[in-house]
Amino acid sequence: MLPTENRLRRREDFATAVRRGRRAGRPSLVVHLRSGATDPHAPGESAPPTRAGFVVSKAVGGAVVRNKVKRRLRHLMRDRLAQLPPGSLVVVRALPGAGDADHAQLARDLDAAIERLLGGGAR
Repeated sequence: MLPTENRLRRREDFATAVRRGRRAGRPSLVVHLRSGATDPHAPGESAPPTRAGFVVSKAVGGAVVRNKVKRRLRHLMRDRLAQLPPGSLVVVRALPGAGDADHAQLARDLDAAIERLLGGGAR
């Protein structure tokens, strides 16, 4: 489970990450990253934490499959938050193939997308 301070909740934050951030697609998911965005809702001078949100539509499968994909993605993202710049907004959107993908495949796709977004991979 993601800690509370690392959860993306507001519709505006999802929209900001998707519309103004960079995007990297893989066979089972698409990752949107708004790097180092400051949070206007956060009080204080400290750097805001990296926050992540997930979009899993009905195209992925039924409710059981969608929840399984969300749980797997949350678990995978929790271990990768430290790689991202502080204050980043991340939206992970599952594609229809994510319902059939196993945990290892989702992990590979997520790692490849994050690496590409952080400048480590070419198109």
